[in-house]
Amino acid sequence: MTLPVAESFGNAWAPAGPAMLFCPADRPERYQKAADRADVVILDLEDAVAPENRVAAREALIAHPLDPDRTVVRINPAGTGDYRRDLAALSDTNYRVVMQAKAETVESITETALQTIALIETPTGVVRVDDIAAGVNCIGLMWGAEDLVAGLGGESSRFGPDEPRSGTYRDVARYARSAVRLAAAASGKFAVDSVHIDFRDIDGLRDEVTDAVALGYAATACIHPSQVDIIRAGYSPSDEELQWARRVIDGAAEFGGGVFSIDGQMIDGPVFRQAEAVLSRAAASEASSTETSPAPTT
Repeated sequence: MTLPVAESFGNAWAPAGPAMLFCPADRPERYQKAADRADVVILDLEDAVAPENRVAAREALIAHPLDPDRTVVRINPAGTGDYRRDLAALSDTNYRVVMQAKAETVESITETALQTIALIETPTGVVRVDDIAAGVNCIGLMWGAEDLVAGLGGESSRFGPDEPRSGTYRDVARYARSAVRLAAAASGKFAVDSVHIDFRDIDGLRDEVTDAVALGYAATACIHPSQVDIIRAGYSPSDEELQWARRVIDGAAEFGGGVFSIDGQMIDGPVFRQAEAVLSRAAASEASSTETSPAPTT
């Protein structure tokens, strides 16, 4: 197949739902299980695959196709031999969306000639995130904490058990998370929140999903099937939120878009947009629940 050119992306891809599950590309027996479980599968040619297994991973990528509308392929960093070989393999598939690991320049995003999610996970990537987000074929951003902290010469992205704010991100990681969200919004792109590495930490994941939703993240990536339902539940509005949002929308129609109040709360333009976001999340949650079905987590 011929790769699409960057300038042709008039109708950019967006996540089909909030739960994006990583799957090692060298484990094709897991492909369909991941697709049945999550809203989007991220077939990983980078960190999840040992260098000696990447040839087999690319062969599996070609031989075992998934729905390209619900699949992203994480490719290796620009400038590496694996990066070039990843793109060559993709030319033999119908996949049209990639996630570029350790994205650091807008040129490297453009080079893919595919719709690209820039994974911001290095110091250079963080300080250049505004330029990267503005790239013509950059359709979204994601951030990563572990490689970022390693690039700083650090030891851990999170506070330890004997430190204040135990288990939560250190300030430099929180800065990167905020920078990615702001850059994505400024360029009109979606943002994906980082994985919660400790898949047994249900409360920690739930807290991070709650915060991601509050900040307008479109999705959260995950590494284990057991995390999918927690993510979906976090992005799905409660009955109370839906009732409030509908009252805001109805009130805006009644008052002709001017300022009004509901239960003592002033409703203006920004609050109206928040209500629209709640209804959008509800629609996305309903769509993802009909497109995917539960599967065993083991």
